[in-house]
Amino acid sequence: MNIGSNGTPGAAKAFGRLLRFHRERAKVSQEALGRETGYSKSQVAMIERGERRPRGNFVELADELLGAQGALLEVAKELKASGVAAWFEDYLEEEARAAAIHKYENQVIPGLLQTEPYARAVFGCACPPLDTEEIDAGVTARLARQTLFHRKPTPLVSFVLEKSVLTRPLGGPAILKENLLHILDVARLRNVEIQVMPEDRQTHAGIDGPFTLLDTAERRSQLVYVEGQGGRYFLSEQPDLGDVFDRYGILRAQALTPENSAELIEQVAREL
Repeated sequence: MNIGSNGTPGAAKAFGRLLRFHRERAKVSQEALGRETGYSKSQVAMIERGERRPRGNFVELADELLGAQGALLEVAKELKASGVAAWFEDYLEEEARAAAIHKYENQVIPGLLQTEPYARAVFGCACPPLDTEEIDAGVTARLARQTLFHRKPTPLVSFVLEKSVLTRPLGGPAILKENLLHILDVARLRNVEIQVMPEDRQTHAGIDGPFTLLDTAERRSQLVYVEGQGGRYFLSEQPDLGDVFDRYGILRAQALTPENSAELIEQVAREL
């Protein structure tokens, strides 16, 4: 799995578990550790879950405060800018070997279709904000994922995108226009289909939000990946699995055809 030029898959999770172990052993609360390191309680919790990487001198201060005797410093060496959140690594392992990938998106242009400037604008919207190193690493890792369009065996990839995704000018109109033209290029690949959901639909199968469908290697099984504000998870059991796959089929029927979608994307780009 290629997630970037640096970092080890799972390192953030390992560091988070070790941090929690030493914090609990030292009988130090998350709030107290945050106070001593300049972090909030919630930020410390995110580091312990592997969802954020520590910044500044957090590791040095935590190692000394918790009496970790250099253990945190040692594990932190593997953390440097992998560009992928620890919770996303499990998904990327599945994506990298999937026979088919299908995605419905209603917020932003999906990472697999993003240009570098647009991806940088998306990472720049993170709240709490990311530092420059984290943004650079994230952009690099995101662009590296796009090689899957050309890998062998060739995966089947499809997208259903809300029209609002194509008109929200993250980074500015020029950056959005460049990304729309890039989407049109990707849509010309024989293994890719891109459809747009018009804004005037009176019925809509995607009300519950975005998701990704995966046919795993050799089509032995299927997975649904869902990501939201409070967490992220896989669905792999029936009936939930079948329900979401059926929902995607209805979304594709409700959306514009690939040909009409390309015409709409061209129109939006011209108007920017």
